[in-house]
Amino acid sequence: MFIEPRVGNGRDAARRGWIEVVVGSMFSGKTEELIRRLNRARIARQRVEIFKPALDTRYHEHDVVSHNATSIRSTPIQLPDEMLLLASGCDVVGIDEAQFFDASLVEVCNQLADHGVRVIVAGLDMDYRGQPFGPVPALMAVAEYVTKVHAVCVCCGEIATYSFRKAASAEQVLLGETDSYEARCRHCFLEGRQEKSASAAAEFKH
Repeated sequence: MFIEPRVGNGRDAARRGWIEVVVGSMFSGKTEELIRRLNRARIARQRVEIFKPALDTRYHEHDVVSHNATSIRSTPIQLPDEMLLLASGCDVVGIDEAQFFDASLVEVCNQLADHGVRVIVAGLDMDYRGQPFGPVPALMAVAEYVTKVHAVCVCCGEIATYSFRKAASAEQVLLGETDSYEARCRHCFLEGRQEKSASAAAEFKH
């Protein structure tokens, strides 16, 4: 069980920073958990900044929005380095959809934490193939706190940790919701992959 770290007065000269990572499949509540922690920091009167990749405009151009329609204002950015300037003077930095950023995100998060900032990152740990996704695995390695949240498998109702892509695209990055993805357990994920492969092979023969 995750125990949220105690946060002291963010304006103390000797404040300490750290990195928290929230990962899981699609529809597992990652963004909702990120928003919950950021709202708690605001209640504690801490200075908070939230960032997301500019390419993610599924729900809103600026807001970070969960699948349950919980939202919080954010700043869309193209590159992780932008955070170093925009987050100046902050106590807490939140980052959503971390998998869409490049590998430099790891160094940026480390720099922020080294300078006393609490960094909370949410993102997919695996892509639609079940492979490590973007900078998220490296962030999990350097983080002080890692929380893996779970969805419910739409096929059997078990705990889901995989994002099964229903759409035909083979691109690693494909923005989509329930029209393109399903949360699945390991067994149902592998079963679905096998069915798609068999279907593709049959179409190729014809």
